Amino acid sequence: MSDKIKIAVDAMGGDGSPKKVIDGILHNHLSNKDIFFKIFGDKSQITKLIDGKINNEFFQVVHTDKIVKNTDSPLEGAKRGRETSMWLAIESVKKKETDIVVSAGNTGALLVISKLNLKMIDNIDKPALSALWPNKKSMSVVLDLGANIECSSKNLLDFSIMGASLYTSLYPNDKPNVGLLNIGSEEFKGNEVIKDTYQILNDKKSNNYNFAGYIEGNHLMDGEVNVIVSDGFTGNVALKTAEGTANFITDELKKAMTGSIIGKISSILNFSNLKKFKKRLDPRLYNGAIFIGLDSPVVKSHGGTDFIGFSNSLDVCHRIVKGNLIEKIKQNI
Repeated sequence: MSDKIKIAVDAMGGDGSPKKVIDGILHNHLSNKDIFFKIFGDKSQITKLIDGKINNEFFQVVHTDKIVKNTDSPLEGAKRGRETSMWLAIESVKKKETDIVVSAGNTGALLVISKLNLKMIDNIDKPALSALWPNKKSMSVVLDLGANIECSSKNLLDFSIMGASLYTSLYPNDKPNVGLLNIGSEEFKGNEVIKDTYQILNDKKSNNYNFAGYIEGNHLMDGEVNVIVSDGFTGNVALKTAEGTANFITDELKKAMTGSIIGKISSILNFSNLKKFKKRLDPRLYNGAIFIGLDSPVVKSHGGTDFIGFSNSLDVCHRIVKGNLIEKIKQNI
């Protein structure tokens, strides 16, 4: 087990758990044989789902029947105590029993319990919530997506460094371009925090990334910028807008392709291209947000995803541990 990446899994978080979590583990195991899963949750339920489907050398189940509810406030989730599946999974990373933790449970509670158990990386004031977005060329790292409503220029500078480190841990052969999300591309636009951050990043020389200046919302998917930095309020609005737009486009395309005989014939003739289009916009394939800034990585799977989405969050765990994310941040901060 010593040569395997050890992932702590909160099996009880999110919709349809623990079944979707265990199915996600089984699906991921088909392609990743160098992962050991330490699974926290109701042992009787988990055992029925996993026994005989994966060799015992690849997993361990730690029993607890206590959970953080999706309806809990962050404080209520933390107050449920140290015996919940979420707390125990995070605590295993703190104790260095595992390398990384993943949960599809309550986002606010996950952030609070993570901050209670894990230390901040030296010289970083606030953690950020980051995620991968598809663009025209490849993928972008976007942060912060809601962990910090208000940010200082120091926070945004830290996010730039952490985001670039995350990108290079996932794509080690590329040097990312970092951009600040703003209402315009001109230097004089934006609030004082944004303008101060621009000056700092523009003057700062880094071997870790290239500073590309401001980026506007209509250029987020162009692929010219690999790391997009904002405060949590702006980033979350951008995220929800992008998700809504993608859903709108796919729904309208589906109506057009199924609403008439001509549309149905067209969909048959273009089946291969439509399949590629659907896959490109499939949110399950980009599932797995990262709380970044803590001294151990924490991954948040979307609570409403299915086993394919949860499997992808396990891929994210695997890649950032293999890419030495925490070490990269410490080297560059």
